[in-house]
Amino acid sequence: MEEIEITSWLTLDSIKKKAEVVEKVGNLQTGHNMSIFCKIEDDLLELCYSDTAANYLRRYEDSDEFDQAIEQRKEEEGESPYEEERNFEENFEGEGEDKSDKFDFEE
Repeated sequence: MEEIEITSWLTLDSIKKKAEVVEKVGNLQTGHNMSIFCKIEDDLLELCYSDTAANYLRRYEDSDEFDQAIEQRKEEEGESPYEEERNFEENFEGEGEDKSDKFDFEE
């Protein structure tokens, strides 16, 4: 992976216009970052727009690294898919049945 800092959103927009957009992660209206994952010929790129930190362009070596970066950004932004197989009820079974949790106030 190679990374360069980009100071202008206009530069990122110009690159995005020439690219095939693969995935968009984040939203500048609701968050502070937005990543546009795109392809230009054989180059796999991430254009990162930020309103709080430096903007950057990343170039990935192969599609595996590119796909991992997309999943990582989704996790960071809370956009990763929800695992439906998890059973959260297990953690709460029997909770509240234990009488030792009650406080005993003496006056």
